[in-house]
Amino acid sequence: MANTKRNEEEALIALFKRLRNLIPGIPPTEEVGITPPQFNLLERVANFPGSSMREIAEGLNLTPPTVSVAVRRLEKKGFLLRKPDAQDKRSIRLYLTKEGEALYQRGEVFRRSMAKRLLSGLSAEEKTQLTNLLGRAIHAAETFNKEIQDD
Repeated sequence: MANTKRNEEEALIALFKRLRNLIPGIPPTEEVGITPPQFNLLERVANFPGSSMREIAEGLNLTPPTVSVAVRRLEKKGFLLRKPDAQDKRSIRLYLTKEGEALYQRGEVFRRSMAKRLLSGLSAEEKTQLTNLLGRAIHAAETFNKEIQDD
């Protein structure tokens, strides 16, 4: 039983390595020196321009201090702008700069290309099955991480 579990883990690790080798060139995030979580923050701001730091933190399930650090780094790199809230001058709203929007668009094209490659050999039913299983696995991992943080 334990040996089977180990074999499944090893098989998954091997698949992760193979998946990494499928990446065509350098991801846009690596070109500009930002991390995948920082790109997730850019994506959130792109989809919800004018969000507050608190709203971004809640949307990404992160702490406000974590978001604050990431925002500072992305602002310093020229991808984000902070603007005072029109109604509450103490509150800050976040927006992408032109450079941030361009990076976000390049990142989206890159991710869609990767997804298309990965799904290209599967039937419609298999694509649904893969995304459902992966969704369940990720949900379980998120639940596990939350339980560890709560301890």
